[in-house]
Amino acid sequence: MLLKDKVAVVYGAGGGIGGAVARAFAAEGAVVYLTGRGKAPVDVVAKDIVAAGGTAEAAEVDALDEQAVDRHLRSVTDRAGRVDISFNAVGIPNAGILGVPLTELDTERFAWTITAYTTSYFLTARLAARRMIPNRSGVIMTVTALHSRTGIPLVGGYSPAMAAKEALTRALSAELAPHGIRVVGLRPQGMPQTRTIREAFEPRAEATGMTWEQWQEFLAGRTHPRRLMTLEEMAATAVFLASDKASGMTGTTVNLTMGSLDD
Repeated sequence: MLLKDKVAVVYGAGGGIGGAVARAFAAEGAVVYLTGRGKAPVDVVAKDIVAAGGTAEAAEVDALDEQAVDRHLRSVTDRAGRVDISFNAVGIPNAGILGVPLTELDTERFAWTITAYTTSYFLTARLAARRMIPNRSGVIMTVTALHSRTGIPLVGGYSPAMAAKEALTRALSAELAPHGIRVVGLRPQGMPQTRTIREAFEPRAEATGMTWEQWQEFLAGRTHPRRLMTLEEMAATAVFLASDKASGMTGTTVNLTMGSLDD
């Protein structure tokens, strides 16, 4: 088990990515503390983990509320003694932004996406790091998208938000690596099981008449194997990055776009 007895906190655990990573962490032996802005979907993931023989606890935590994040981490360390892994998979609703040209997008909606994604990542990373520094050990992780590195129209502030998160990953690593803390990210290609891809599809379907199957084929056509990544593949990579096997990796975002984006 790559993560045996590791203590992991997953933010946004009720979503597709957060839930898949939480399940994968638990399957590899981690004790997983799941959080989400709404508790019901997080409870579902926790029950799945426990039913499979893992250890998980769910809590309602708004990852944009510094005091809420801090209280939850205090409760985790009181019970488990430490935090080994912090994984931020928080998603921000984009329904009012996708499909709107930048020339028509108001400043508040443009800035909100950038502010929300970066603030959530900053808060969860900073507060986890404060618990990790005394132990000189820990891994801080997040998820971005290929939007961080290539121009994609009609996504509002989502692209700069992803680029900012990757820049923050590098900055956090530069400061925290001397304390024994690694900071890494994952940049997957569109995964059909996620809400994000469904949200991206809907305005395009309305404008072009494209079907869900055609949308997936379009995205898959940009990859080398002509298929899209699965949540299970992404989660398996997250497990490796969180484990001691990846001890040489920090300050980087791993390209999981299956060739859609060349490094």
